Amino acid sequence: MTDTPGAARTTVGRNPPKVWDGGAEPPTWATWREARAVLAHPPHLRRTAAIALVVGTILFGINQLDVVLRGEADTVVWIKAAVTYLVPFCVSCAGVLVGTRCPPGPAGPPDTPPGPDIEREVA
Repeated sequence: MTDTPGAARTTVGRNPPKVWDGGAEPPTWATWREARAVLAHPPHLRRTAAIALVVGTILFGINQLDVVLRGEADTVVWIKAAVTYLVPFCVSCAGVLVGTRCPPGPAGPPDTPPGPDIEREVA
């Protein structure tokens, strides 16, 4: 491969680097106040809402659709339907928060040794 200007570079056997095309860097958070702002960031909010809509609809179809189609849906069924959409939204938001959290301190988290988090005594 040559490094001539304007030549296309290929990456064989590698994933191409992800490019953020939204202008500024996506927001990160270290405090809960900043976490709310991250969740309200329009691209994150659109993605979490879309995930909740798709996953919630599938779960609604599995869990409550038969009751609704039979005309037996009461208040409890509609509350369950709302929760069916709320749970994937919350899980998706948690994923956004995990992925955008700033490491604590300037050096990041302390080094942890490889292996299980809980060491067990061998008798």
